Amino acid sequence: MNMKHDRMPRNAVAEVRGDSDAPKLSGRVQFQQKANGVLVTANIKGLPKYNKAGFFGFHIHDGESCKGEDFPETKGHFNPDKKPHPMHDGDLPPLLSNKGFAYMQVFTDRFTVGDVIGKTVVIHAESDDFHSQPGGDAGEKIGCGEIKPARR
Repeated sequence: MNMKHDRMPRNAVAEVRGDSDAPKLSGRVQFQQKANGVLVTANIKGLPKYNKAGFFGFHIHDGESCKGEDFPETKGHFNPDKKPHPMHDGDLPPLLSNKGFAYMQVFTDRFTVGDVIGKTVVIHAESDDFHSQPGGDAGEKIGCGEIKPARR
């Protein structure tokens, strides 16, 4: 039995809140370590109506804190290997609003749960364009959650 592997965090969660541009935005993002990757599940409500297309950029950022207006401490996308966008480890599919609600699941091998604990998950005001550098031109940060180990 690999003792190091046994101590790796298996689950993490981020409680998301909105800023003053999206005060009703809230939700939860869960990270579950599986054998071949991480299952990311986002359940979000209160997405603003001003984004007519309904797609919102969704990323893991390198910063540790959601303090302050516009979440300045979130830093850039989680990208330990310095890859171009959209190949950052923290690049995730956009959220699609359905009357303010979004539910999304994605399975990825770009990171482990242990890699993202202590990072932040960010929702942007616009859709990610998947080519602009360095971060997809997804607009301002309107939602944020700090990724923490899940309580048992």
